[in-house]
Amino acid sequence: MFKKELRLNYIQLRNKVSSKELQDSSIQIANKLLELPIWSLNFYHIFLTISEKKEIDTSFILSILQGKDKNVVLPKMTGEHTLANYLLTDSLIIKKNKWNIPEPVNGIEISSKQIDVVFIPLLAYDSIGNRVGYGKGYYDVFLKKCAPDVIKIGLSLFRPEDEISDTNANDIALDYCVTPEQVYKF
Repeated sequence: MFKKELRLNYIQLRNKVSSKELQDSSIQIANKLLELPIWSLNFYHIFLTISEKKEIDTSFILSILQGKDKNVVLPKMTGEHTLANYLLTDSLIIKKNKWNIPEPVNGIEISSKQIDVVFIPLLAYDSIGNRVGYGKGYYDVFLKKCAPDVIKIGLSLFRPEDEISDTNANDIALDYCVTPEQVYKF
């Protein structure tokens, strides 16, 4: 299936998920993450949930990261296809941007090269780790700036597709995708 088609399908599927199902699935995903061999690392980049788009509620993952005393890094859209990374601190101010994405206003900027693990928002993914996001390329550009061994983890409510037909050289695949039922390793 092509990316455009997958985007439309998965936006519709997400819209059918109830608030209770989304919360339960988000908790299950956070718990499944504990099975991954990532917890000895230092810097964890995580997106903040766009609740209007019924994204995975990452607050449960944030609680785990903070409970394990990890450095949490949050993205901010700073230009066309560009993300800056800010360390989550007690004084960090977070506001929604014009697309309703919660993001830091300012703070301590962290280099992409310092990040060990990236939790990636997505709409769909396939059996070999290719992913489909909202189509603006922010994460592909960001991931190219990270260290080559950065661990890329997608979070999804759904199982993988067999194949995404129109991947290209700019697409960066996942290392893992975590769903409420299963951890997929690529």
